[in-house]
Amino acid sequence: MTGSGAPERPPAGHGNGRPAAIFRIFAPAPDGAANDADGHPAADGTFVTTRLVILLGGVLALSMALQTIYTGYFGPFEPTLHRGLALGLCTVAAAFAAPLALRYRDGTGRRRAAAWAWDIVLVGTVVAGVVRLLAFYEDINESIIDYALHDQMIAFLAMIALVILSSRYFGLPLSIFAGLCLVYIFFGRDLPWIFRHSGFDLSQVAETIWFSTQGIFGLPTGIVLDVIFIFVVFGAVLQYTGAGDALIKIALHLSRRSRAGPAHSAIIASAAFGTMSGSVTANVVGTGTITIPMVRARGFSGPFAGGIEAAASTGGQILPPVMGAAAFLMAELSGHPYVTIAIAALIPGLFFYLSLFVFASLEARRLGIVARTAETEAGLTRRDWLNSLMFVGPIAAIVYALVDGYTPTFAGFLGTVFAIAFSFLNPEVRREPGRIVTALVKGGIAGSQLMVGVAVIGIVFGTLSLSGVGLQIAILLSGFAGESLFLALALAAFACLVLGMGMPTLPAYLIIVLIMGPAFAKFGVPGLAMHFFVFYFGVLSAITPPVALAAFAAAPIARAGPISTGLTAMKLSVVGFVVPFVIVYEPSILLVVDFEAGTALYACARLAFAIWLLTTALTGMEIARLPAWQRIARLVLGIAMLSTVAEVQFAALAAAAVLIAGPAARHLLGPSRRQPGRPKAGNHQPGGFS
Repeated sequence: MTGSGAPERPPAGHGNGRPAAIFRIFAPAPDGAANDADGHPAADGTFVTTRLVILLGGVLALSMALQTIYTGYFGPFEPTLHRGLALGLCTVAAAFAAPLALRYRDGTGRRRAAAWAWDIVLVGTVVAGVVRLLAFYEDINESIIDYALHDQMIAFLAMIALVILSSRYFGLPLSIFAGLCLVYIFFGRDLPWIFRHSGFDLSQVAETIWFSTQGIFGLPTGIVLDVIFIFVVFGAVLQYTGAGDALIKIALHLSRRSRAGPAHSAIIASAAFGTMSGSVTANVVGTGTITIPMVRARGFSGPFAGGIEAAASTGGQILPPVMGAAAFLMAELSGHPYVTIAIAALIPGLFFYLSLFVFASLEARRLGIVARTAETEAGLTRRDWLNSLMFVGPIAAIVYALVDGYTPTFAGFLGTVFAIAFSFLNPEVRREPGRIVTALVKGGIAGSQLMVGVAVIGIVFGTLSLSGVGLQIAILLSGFAGESLFLALALAAFACLVLGMGMPTLPAYLIIVLIMGPAFAKFGVPGLAMHFFVFYFGVLSAITPPVALAAFAAAPIARAGPISTGLTAMKLSVVGFVVPFVIVYEPSILLVVDFEAGTALYACARLAFAIWLLTTALTGMEIARLPAWQRIARLVLGIAMLSTVAEVQFAALAAAAVLIAGPAARHLLGPSRRQPGRPKAGNHQPGGFS
């Protein structure tokens, strides 16, 4: 009510009418924006303008989602034309779907106007650069073009605009790194040592990075647009139509009798949903909001609850079949077919999740948590099992298409179509079919933001192409390591973690493989083993403090500190840090590189034994609590078990067998009087398995 007593007129589009429904479907509020009761930006002086701009961004994002579904079936357009048009549309869609003005809702009108002006300048600059690219696209790869100075300036300013915009979606690390690349390409001639290059002027930079396929519109952008985008849309359809909720119910049911209970269900759900999602943080938030409070309620600490969710969500990127779409990116970059990548990823991925299950069970034993014979939750209904088809059906379609020899793009198309069709099993989708459009909009926005990010990676790609600094880094790395492959791998692993800090999986993997690839080639590491080594550490950067995206997403839900959550996630993921080294030294565990059945089985047996030693050492628990000397001994023996020297392996195996046999024999011959821990309240039921 107003001061005069007259009823206050609602803003346009509010209420239950058609305008409100249109805004709700096409313009879902950006994450973190101030919302009204309907879930839209709250009214203020810029209310109508803001919602109209968000609506425009949503429509463009929807058009990108539909375009990628269309090209998934009919095939892409001419590469340069397709990439140029897509980048222009994606830049506008990403910027307008979450305009900068939303961050200054409580500021003055002048500040909001400045935010609008800044958005328009950035977007307009990129669009202008795309227009100039399209003016020459037919001749870019056919002839030498003398670009006018204004074309060169527009291209350079468009690069800067993309760098600035990318900081909104992927944080400062990627933007700073790309900005340093631009500085390096102009001023590297003045640097000392191996980083000095011959120098490049504006025309060379513009021609290589913008007006060619060696930079922004090169291979990385093409892979994301032609292959990855469709899987981003696919993941959004699963997430926003309720497939994730059905998956969590199934996971809770499967783990209802285990000692670790909800911790195991978090691992199952995050593994299954994480392999479909291209975003670790989205996976943490999507499944963690349900599983993390349940893990805490079972008696686990906050850092452990957040850490197990962060680790399991991160691991979804290394588990077939989809691996967060990274499998398709790796296939394109390595030259191996997708099926080869999926087979190669299977055993390392399973070992990673096996270790998480062991960690959760040992931690539950340490805390005295016992398995329950009857859960308080109701069992699964026929509707729940039917809803599981919302997830199983699309996955089966993707696997069938890939195994049958169809392209990954067509497999993504088929999976998306099946996901939309199966979503109608959800009564809420049948009541409100607009949820599907909203899912496509969300997928289009996420894909558009990824396109902006990969365009910025194109700047790195172009810098490496112009300067040859990647080869210089390889020389530097080999100089430090000498003849020691292990030292070179350790240095490379550290570099991968640093380069991947604060970046989502795909951008991190792309940057790392572009920079570190030549170094691995210099040491004679098999190409596929190199890709997996780099990819693993790029993925694990999401849980490595101080910039641990997955841990920062899980910590508030777990009511724990992000650093303690990140350190716990690192401890739980210790196998993920070990497996890449095993892949390089024992590539037969990939099943497709230098495969010999006996060698592969022996390597897997050693890895399994090492996992047990490392997990018991880090938790301090086995049948009973372990003394400090046993924990140290197990840690040393677990690492020694993975040595490449046969004598060290056998000695570690013998010593570990004696170390483990002692407590086991005492347990079998006579129950220990020392209990592993005091049972948590409400968990006194006997029985169950761990």
